[in-house]
Amino acid sequence: MDYLRSFGSAAVSTLVQKSGLNLPFSLGVKVYSCETFWTLYDATKRDDGSLVSVFEYDLTHPLNKSTMPLARNSLRKLRTIRHPDVLRFIDVVESDSAICIMTERVRPLPLALSQSSSNAPREREDWLIWGLHRISVALAFLNDSASSTHGNVRPNAVFITPSGEWKLGGFEVLSNPKDDLSVIYTMGGLMPDAMACAPPEVKKEGWSTLKDAPVAAADGYALGLLLHAVFNPTHPPPPTAQPPHPPPQVSSRGAIPLSVFSSFKKLLNPNVKSRMSPKDLLNIGMAESDGEGHGFFVQNRLVKVCAGLDGFTLSSESDKASLLRTLKESASSFPPELVSYRILPCLASALEFGGASAATIVPLVLQFGKNVAPDDYGSVIVTPLVKLFASADRGTRIALLDSLPDFAEKLDKKTVVDKIWPNLQTGFTDTVAVIREATVRAIVLLSPKLSDRILNNDLLRHLARLQSDPEASIRTNTCILIGRLGPSLGYNTKRKVLIPAFSMALKDSFVHARVAGIMAFMATAECFEIDDVAGRVVSAVVGATLDKEKLVRDQAFKAVELFVKRLEAHASTMPETASTEDGGDDLPTRLPGAYTQASLVNSATGAAAALTGWAVSSLGKKARLICFR
Repeated sequence: MDYLRSFGSAAVSTLVQKSGLNLPFSLGVKVYSCETFWTLYDATKRDDGSLVSVFEYDLTHPLNKSTMPLARNSLRKLRTIRHPDVLRFIDVVESDSAICIMTERVRPLPLALSQSSSNAPREREDWLIWGLHRISVALAFLNDSASSTHGNVRPNAVFITPSGEWKLGGFEVLSNPKDDLSVIYTMGGLMPDAMACAPPEVKKEGWSTLKDAPVAAADGYALGLLLHAVFNPTHPPPPTAQPPHPPPQVSSRGAIPLSVFSSFKKLLNPNVKSRMSPKDLLNIGMAESDGEGHGFFVQNRLVKVCAGLDGFTLSSESDKASLLRTLKESASSFPPELVSYRILPCLASALEFGGASAATIVPLVLQFGKNVAPDDYGSVIVTPLVKLFASADRGTRIALLDSLPDFAEKLDKKTVVDKIWPNLQTGFTDTVAVIREATVRAIVLLSPKLSDRILNNDLLRHLARLQSDPEASIRTNTCILIGRLGPSLGYNTKRKVLIPAFSMALKDSFVHARVAGIMAFMATAECFEIDDVAGRVVSAVVGATLDKEKLVRDQAFKAVELFVKRLEAHASTMPETASTEDGGDDLPTRLPGAYTQASLVNSATGAAAALTGWAVSSLGKKARLICFR
């Protein structure tokens, strides 16, 4: 029982305790309830940890005994009806005390409406029209393809997925007039507040009258009431919902868009034969004509984008370009949940399976990523991009490398080492120079997250090869990269690699490569032991002071000055002499004309004059002055 975070319901706890069933989900918090009829919980699927929802029908409640057939009808219809705009069934647990139906993760429309009230009016209107379009599609499918009446179209029968898409549920009275198990005609009135969405003919003659009416008649009327409810959530139902059912007036439309209002009136027509059906509403809304009251679906931004995403991989290049342009121009105005769970996965899929140009899509993915919640960024942005590093397509690789500055900081060390580096290192040996150079530049961003083994072994082997690359810019950038990596290398690696690498650059035929070599020496000055500075570094740099290019000479003199100052600073900390030979300590005072601090020369002429006057010859442990006459 420890996997149940919250029983939340006597029925669920009884189901577990008495039946001994192993639930396929871990129940979470209670989200919503439809009176005593059903309760919605957040849950987690046990086998893979995915987020799901659970609808619990408590069959033990005294008020629910008569509605048991409705709960079973809902289960039967959800199991058998599959459509993109219908709530997706996953699994069920049944007992004598409860029916627990597991579906995709959703929240009820009433909660979503209250949460969207703070959105900008235009964005909210776009979202509502898009949602009504999806419900119209679902109802048209049920009425035409399934020859059924939904009979329960209302806000708490509509559910919102994490992507913000509307899904039709509430199948408790969904019935086909030819089905012997149809329940709406005899039990439609048992639904909680059943008359709230009932058409005038039902209020007058009862639910059985629907058996002889068109299957879409009741759903068309209820769709009109739903339209009013979502645009005017604080208003009472329109007057036409009550006898004598007067037609809606423009003055009472509230927030319903004018383009939709004429269709709204036709949906609420009390005459069954003249009433608009959900399919009629769909056809008018998707009409390309410019007539009044037409095209309110097809012109909706979210409808167009989602339609484009659904068929993206099969679209023509011009259609793809048009959709990507629309996405780019409106990136900041899309609902965040649509971006995270609908747009970005589609774009990532198009990249993975070669559906579009990576050079266009990767920057667009990162542009959308700016509005993704930090907790979702890893799964929504980073994970799909990391997978793309395994792509053999060069266009995808170069797009990833060029865009790396926008997401490198979000990568963790394990991801870089285990998933990116094995694929990235192939770029060092690519036959295309642009890929090799972009790979070198990428290491600057990724190096802090590479392991010591990769830094001090694998990477340096690749860079050693690139120092002889035919492309001058690659040789230059390789030298710069080694210079930037210098401080992070191991002690022995620094002594072994840095001086030879920079010295090689000083011999390059490309002037900027030579400048890079000098600057790399200067940037890693603190990486060299003082003996190496005196014996190897200065001797390597000083030759560049006579380079044919002034740019190189000027930089070389600055480098010499830097290292000489470092040598002087170190020398000032050393003792004046380290001699321990007999009589050696006072040797300078016994040598006529010998060097002392006071007699140091600072010119070539002075040094020549001093050298012609004396020399020291060592014989055993004594020194003898040899004078030149």
